[in-house]
Amino acid sequence: MVRAVVFDVGETLIDETRIWSRWADRLGVTRFTMLGVLGGMAALDRSFAEAFELIRPGFDVEAEQEAWRLDDPEGLRVNFDAGDLYPDVRPGLAALRDLGYELIIAGNQPPQAYDALAAMDLPVDAVYTSDGWGVAKPDPAFFAKVVAVSGREAGEILYVGDRLDNDVLPARRAGMRTALIRRGPWGYLHAARPEAAHADHVVDGFPDLVAALGRR
Repeated sequence: MVRAVVFDVGETLIDETRIWSRWADRLGVTRFTMLGVLGGMAALDRSFAEAFELIRPGFDVEAEQEAWRLDDPEGLRVNFDAGDLYPDVRPGLAALRDLGYELIIAGNQPPQAYDALAAMDLPVDAVYTSDGWGVAKPDPAFFAKVVAVSGREAGEILYVGDRLDNDVLPARRAGMRTALIRRGPWGYLHAARPEAAHADHVVDGFPDLVAALGRR
């Protein structure tokens, strides 16, 4: 029986459209181009970094982020705030809490993401990031940390994310139940793959997830 639900962040809780749109503006390409290239990387199982390299060969992401910080110290830049939450997240989390589930956020995120998530005052029991743990998905050690902080058996945990490679498949190998959420380019593309059958649930959003877990 599932007793704890653990959530990825990007394109599970957070709509990254504004982040990638700001990147497009920064790089001097249209937003359609930026989002299209990212979709291509998702379809080809390639990384975000390769999207930058394709748009601007030799691009140094870390150096550009630092220059951007100096240019716009008060701006969101590559960060997010409560305005980037998907609209169904807060009510969905509240509904899952009412059903008695322990709720945890744990995803691949930089240091500042913890403060941003904590400031949203979401109805969850804990927030963790890969930077805080010093290990990132899909490393098995990340999912071992999820089990450890939950205090549950792996089979009592449902991990929710938008990717097969980073979320569903490694969480399943760690003994967890899994849900694939069809949001963002990876979510839609991965839900159409045969491997999506390995997920316990494939959902279109939090209402579907609440309905599935309510039945259990």
